[in-house]
Order: sequence, then structure tokens, then C-alpha cells
Amino acid sequence: MPQDRREKLAQQFIAALPHAAALRLTIREIGAGSAVVAMPYDKRLIGDPTTGVIHGGAVSALMDTAAGAAVLAHPAAPRTAATLDLRIDYMRSATPWQTITARAECWHMTRSVAFVRAVASDEDTNRPVATATGTFTVDGVSRAGDGMHGQAEEA
Repeated sequence: MPQDRREKLAQQFIAALPHAAALRLTIREIGAGSAVVAMPYDKRLIGDPTTGVIHGGAVSALMDTAAGAAVLAHPAAPRTAATLDLRIDYMRSATPWQTITARAECWHMTRSVAFVRAVASDEDTNRPVATATGTFTVDGVSRAGDGMHGQAEEA
């Protein structure tokens, strides 16, 4: 799938999600099976008023959205993707007033399932806020690459 088509598809994906608009998510990068999505700090998303730390649910939604965008940007070109399972490990609280960025990679694709990993960070990119691994159900997968680097394999 050409880069401009991946970008357009990812933009449409984000635009179609009401929670993405509410969280003010923006796509920073789209690649062949990868996505970088940012969520700016927003007082409405504070989970702990004493510290100003963003609620974990907002971080979870950011990571899920970035992972979905990475699946849709995969060279196997799935038409649809939906989260089957997403395991998130929270490492630390995000620093208040900083943008949180999720980097997701769809590292393997079969005819019906995509496998994704993601990392969310604030400005301290050496210390992740959270990591995630997940699976997504996919439909309409192209047969034009290899399992690790572009194509869906039989499943």
C-alpha cells in the first residue's frame, strides 16, 4: 500500500472515532504497519486532581487507537480491524503537562488476526509510561507480502 494511502486511511480511522476527537489525538507518523499517535495534556483527562496525572483510561485509549492505526497501515491492507485483546502494563505515571505519545507496530499478520506491540511515553522517552501487546481481528487482508514484513499468512 502506498504511503499516501496509508496516511489517508489512518487519518480517516482517527477522524471516525469520537473518543479520538475527545482526547485530541493526532497522528504524527504512519509507516508500513506502524503508527505514532500523540495525546496532548488536557485538564479534563486528569485522574488524580492532587498530582495532575492523566487517567490510565486515557492512556489506554491512546494505545488502542495507535495500535489500530498501525494494523490498518500494514502492507497487507486489511479493510477493517477491531481489538480482540490488548494487554497494557503501566510502568509509571505520565508527567503532568506533557504530551503522551504512543508508538505502535503491527509486527505480524495472518488472514484474520493482527499482532501489535506499542509503547507510550511522555518527554522522557527512555522511561515508558506504558507498554502494550495486542491482537486485532482483521478482514479483507491482501496476500501480497510475507508474514513478518508485509503479507498475511494462513491462519
